[in-house]
Amino acid sequence: MKAIFFDHDGTLIDSEMTHFELWKTMLAGMGKELTFEYYHTRMAGISVMNNASDIIRDFSLSLSPHALFKQRRALTLQFLEQQAFPLMRGAKEALMFCKTRGLRVAIVTGGARLAVEKTLSFYGFEDIVECIVSSDDVVEGKPSPDCYLAALSQMKLAAHEVVAVEDTEFGLQAAVSAGIKTAAIPTPLSASHDFSAALGVFENLESWVATLPQ
Repeated sequence: MKAIFFDHDGTLIDSEMTHFELWKTMLAGMGKELTFEYYHTRMAGISVMNNASDIIRDFSLSLSPHALFKQRRALTLQFLEQQAFPLMRGAKEALMFCKTRGLRVAIVTGGARLAVEKTLSFYGFEDIVECIVSSDDVVEGKPSPDCYLAALSQMKLAAHEVVAVEDTEFGLQAAVSAGIKTAAIPTPLSASHDFSAALGVFENLESWVATLPQ
């Protein structure tokens, strides 16, 4: 193992309920009601652009996926101008473990690059994370493997040299489809997802790090 590829939302940062509320508020302004059930079964862990396409279809909206994506991105920008998302339990310790053990680190996310950059600058992780691949960098977001394949290419690594860490079935599918063994750390939003393809399912980042060679 030479590198760890971390998902961002729900894995390193506790952001999913905020994302749900941002989507819910935006759709309410369009006269549509977004339920928590729809969000956690259809949206969590999937790229924002794919979310936009699904919402337009399922809620019969007349605007384009790109237009909806831009509106949603603007809300994220407004949020990040004021604050960073809080870290998940064990996130700092997991990244420091990678640093002290000489493991290279990438963040591979279905979200926006700007959100990852805010996390790195706010918490001082810029010297740990070597590579960011976001939904801004690929045509097809998770559950497509494109983002993971891009990270492997950028870091000049083979899939067997990497372990990924994901919190959703869709992220797991993306990593496994790229040939990468993946640890799953479900959140309350993704607890019902299918993690049978994971190398292991863990309660939190701390319990996962405890299984790694010390």
